[in-house]
Amino acid sequence: MSRPLIGITTSDYKSQLAWCFDWFAVWRHGGRPLRLSPSRPLPEHLDGLIIGGGDDIQAHLYGGEVQLDVRLDPARDELELSLLNRFIPQNTPVLGICRGAQLINVHLGGTLDPDIYTTHEGLKRRRTVLPRKTVDIVGGSQLYQLLGVTWCRVNSLHHQAVNQAGKGIKIVARDRDGLVQGIESEAHDFLIGVQWHPEWLIFNRPQQRLIRALVKAAKAPR
Repeated sequence: MSRPLIGITTSDYKSQLAWCFDWFAVWRHGGRPLRLSPSRPLPEHLDGLIIGGGDDIQAHLYGGEVQLDVRLDPARDELELSLLNRFIPQNTPVLGICRGAQLINVHLGGTLDPDIYTTHEGLKRRRTVLPRKTVDIVGGSQLYQLLGVTWCRVNSLHHQAVNQAGKGIKIVARDRDGLVQGIESEAHDFLIGVQWHPEWLIFNRPQQRLIRALVKAAKAPR
């Protein structure tokens, strides 16, 4: 069987190194990665979609307060929301990574915590691509079934997080500080968001199972 086409959203200025990790994560599990960004033409068809990590989401999209000194990418917000509008109704498998998990939640009417370090006093600052944060997975959830573990160590590159869950969204993972780290849809076969970056954890078997599951779902007939 030919490789399924997996679109991966990025900014126009994402580094080549970071894109290489995105590309490899999909390719190694049998997918054909396609970079999607505001300046690139969109394909007529995708078999699967990854909404990738990146800049903050505009506050007005979820009714939040505007944050100063944060980097925004309105063109990317528009692109990704249009992709979700187009492909979720087609039951296309979708994985949200970091910002991508937040955007899925916003798309479905949920809200975000605009800055976890402001709203959670005394929260330890973590910003690392290494697996230094412990996350607990809800037993029986789809995320649990795919990862095959009840807890895992993950990286942390975010300062925003899911707050109130969107329509049909379940919170299925939290870190030991209580922050949302994983969400999934009750209404779709594969619509999952994780707050960490599995593409950077190339030797971590549970995280690779997640990306492999997306590619497998993309191969399935719909």
